[in-house]
Amino acid sequence: MPTADVLIYTRTAGYRHESIPDGAAALTELAGELGRTAETTEDPDAFTPERLARCAVVVLLSTTGNVLTPEGRTAFEAYLRGGGALLAVHAAANAEPDWPFYGDLLGTRFDGHPEVQPGTVLVAAGDHPATAPLPARWDRTDEWYNFTSAPRGVRVLARADETTYRGGTHGDDHPLVWCRAVDRGRVLFTALGHAPETYRDPLFRAHLAGALTWLTA
Repeated sequence: MPTADVLIYTRTAGYRHESIPDGAAALTELAGELGRTAETTEDPDAFTPERLARCAVVVLLSTTGNVLTPEGRTAFEAYLRGGGALLAVHAAANAEPDWPFYGDLLGTRFDGHPEVQPGTVLVAAGDHPATAPLPARWDRTDEWYNFTSAPRGVRVLARADETTYRGGTHGDDHPLVWCRAVDRGRVLFTALGHAPETYRDPLFRAHLAGALTWLTA
């Protein structure tokens, strides 16, 4: 089976977003623009030490539920601690609910969302590659995720302005995009990316490209 510099994993064991094919296509194109190949898979057997060793970044693209085997979890944790990189997109916050390491990795868990509606993203870190291409106030329509708590041990890159939409539960500090180190590895999570058309939005694509750039630096 061929390997890839960017492994895009799209398996779901819960709700499946219709935007997954569009997201995988966009990420493949963006990886190519960065001089990297990409491969999309739903095969949990891809998570082996040998396969992961050849990955610059693993993307969990709106994965939901338990999508890794016990062996895959062990290999993935070792990969990340040993210097690997993870880009977790949107519903990836609702993946692996039974795996404590993954919850600690993201720093929090998904806790529902209101209806899809317009709102505003507030960029908190204009110097980070994932958010540098974005305006300070970014008006967009998305599925605005709430979380069980504020994410722990992370650098927040962007927040939601809860005054611009209905259904937020975090008040003045509602993180949407954040990053962190895990031993020698790197992780970046973006809660954005619900709809298929999102992946054709130049600003959102620049957001993802910046995330990939930082993760592979």
